[in-house]
Amino acid sequence: MSGANITRNEVVQFVLRISLVSIVTYYSAKWLMKNLDPTNKSKKKAIEKAEDILKKLGPNIKRSALTNLNDYELVIASHLVVPENITVSWDSIAGLDHVCQEIKESLVFPVCHRDMFSASSLYQAPKGVLLYGPPGCGKTLIAKATAKEAGMRFINLDVAMLTDKWYGESQKLASAVFSLAVKIQPCIIFIDEIDSFLRARNSSDHEATAMMKTQFMMLWDGLNTESDSTVIVMGATNRPQDLDKAILRRMPAQFHIGLPSEDQRLKILQLILRQEKLAKDVEFAQLARMTNGYSGSDLREMCRNASVYRIRKVMREKNKEMAAAAAAAAAAAAASTSTESGSKPNGMMNGNCSTAAAVSASSSAGSPMLDEAPAITMEDLVESLRNMKHSKYNSGHLNDARIDLD
Repeated sequence: MSGANITRNEVVQFVLRISLVSIVTYYSAKWLMKNLDPTNKSKKKAIEKAEDILKKLGPNIKRSALTNLNDYELVIASHLVVPENITVSWDSIAGLDHVCQEIKESLVFPVCHRDMFSASSLYQAPKGVLLYGPPGCGKTLIAKATAKEAGMRFINLDVAMLTDKWYGESQKLASAVFSLAVKIQPCIIFIDEIDSFLRARNSSDHEATAMMKTQFMMLWDGLNTESDSTVIVMGATNRPQDLDKAILRRMPAQFHIGLPSEDQRLKILQLILRQEKLAKDVEFAQLARMTNGYSGSDLREMCRNASVYRIRKVMREKNKEMAAAAAAAAAAAAASTSTESGSKPNGMMNGNCSTAAAVSASSSAGSPMLDEAPAITMEDLVESLRNMKHSKYNSGHLNDARIDLD
């Protein structure tokens, strides 16, 4: 009996030792894996940032949805934009009234007034919206203004965030995008340059990339067909021909944002320069006529350069005045030195002091400090346009070299 008891105690101790070693080994390996992962620090920062963002959304979202977020959803939440923090509104967009009005009627109104048509299964916002057209024409501005107007949360999806070196992690992150969007709905998932992520699939795609694209499309399609979630995927691209056909099918609402016409450029210029100090000779109609083929971002850059030119021109004039005053002071100092060369040393000291005071006064008078910003003139705008057209022509973005700026 005693021998049997001793053997039983030894077995229990052996099992306890094995269990203790297993627990220590498990947590040690887990600690090593976390510290060996080069993305561990960035994930921690992303989670901390996501927690701060979600606190701002706390009053408007169920607490149960926020407390049940996993690590992958928290990483995605770090790219979440609160509608109150979006500074872009419909008033920030000029020249695209017809597109904005159509988006308001087909997207914003169904989201804001869902209760009015709860009995209808057809009146709802589209599950996908595609904004395509040349770069710099306001596609991203429209996406932000839509989220602001509809009061929707805005996930600015970074494609690089979905890639991970560990097998299967990219699929989990792609799944977290939609699971998070459902929890914080209504939500817009915005993918800028969507053609770089969801381009046409072919046999040369990497296995991990093909799996991530497939799962993204499966979750996107199943999200809206199996539930009444208000989640909209919005993409922007200037190469719609490179998108996969399955993606185009999931984006039934497509809006072309083309280069602005002359009337649209007139409205854009008036919007950009509405808060600037302008000279009386500035003619918006002439500028709109001279900027044929320019996008909205080009017009803004032209106005920014003109604003720099006005300061640069005044600074050059101030520097010339300062140099002339310094030369006059130096000449006066030389003249006083020659006339007082025969005087006593005390008088020479007084002469040097007066000369120094004259030089100091002239330097302070010619200081290039501006009391008030000068107005932007038509000459500044035309000079900025001329330099921009020259750079566009040299870079191949402008084919016609014979441009009349008069």
